[in-house]
Amino acid sequence: MHNIAITGLGHYLPKRVLSNSELEKMVETSEEWIISRTGIKERRIADKGEKTSFMAAKAAKEAINDAGVDIQDIDLIVVGTTTPDSNFPSVACWVQKELNAKNAACFDVSAACSGFLFALTTAKQYISSGMFKNAIVVGADKFTNLIDWNDRSTCVLFGDGAGAVVLSNTRSDHGILADYIHSLGEFGEFMQVIAEERQPLDQKSKHLAVPYALMRGQELFKIAVNSMSDAVEIVARKAKVKIDDIVCVVPHQANDRIIAAVAKKSKIPKERFFINIDKYGNMSAASCAVALYEAVKSGRIKKGDYFVIVAFGAGLVVGANLIKW
Repeated sequence: MHNIAITGLGHYLPKRVLSNSELEKMVETSEEWIISRTGIKERRIADKGEKTSFMAAKAAKEAINDAGVDIQDIDLIVVGTTTPDSNFPSVACWVQKELNAKNAACFDVSAACSGFLFALTTAKQYISSGMFKNAIVVGADKFTNLIDWNDRSTCVLFGDGAGAVVLSNTRSDHGILADYIHSLGEFGEFMQVIAEERQPLDQKSKHLAVPYALMRGQELFKIAVNSMSDAVEIVARKAKVKIDDIVCVVPHQANDRIIAAVAKKSKIPKERFFINIDKYGNMSAASCAVALYEAVKSGRIKKGDYFVIVAFGAGLVVGANLIKW
């Protein structure tokens, strides 16, 4: 059999930890409120030198070492991110430069918190077609750059980080067995960052508005729960795997209450969900990638296990992959 499988894992987390008690001194909030509403105790904050591409390259290097593949055998790099260093070049091209992966085609995928899964599914299709053989797939975001630190409804939620995998063709029954990506663009205004409109040939205006993430949490909650639980069911049906046979669900780490509601609706015990939101908050595209890394490295996912990665994000977008490890 031929499947496309994850052969290496990597991650990167900034050293700086921002605790709830520190946030209490910055905005009108409390540790009890943050934990009860979100499940978050602390998050990582990247400094000025830790750009998205820096974190992505660090995670990619670890994944390559973990896979034991030669860098020149990597012929595709796909990065899921909504916080690129620059409008262009892409983060993927910056990663290519850092890794010296001269044989790779490189591009970014913009799908917010579902970015890693959209990138993973995209890379899988390219390898399945025979166009490429080995891919690096990264989920990386410096999302705290998009946060208004005076807005207590959003600043408590987010953190920074990166996770990466190496994806290759394999002669086994292990690998990515089913994929699902979907978009709900009609609800895009529920979470957005509006870029400033630039006026051509305007030499007088010196004001530069800084765009921040705006979110309508109550409206997002129900859609997130329904979309993620439906996605789990869809990939299980596509892979012909029973829900009871799914050993672990690696969900997007947006909110502990959302994860609990997805577990209830999917009829999968919450104990089977891998949760690290308490340590990192919502790292956008990096959340699922880092959670997958920790789930495998901690032994929660073992050889032969069926598991699902599922995410929901701004767009609105949802994605899921069912994998046999």
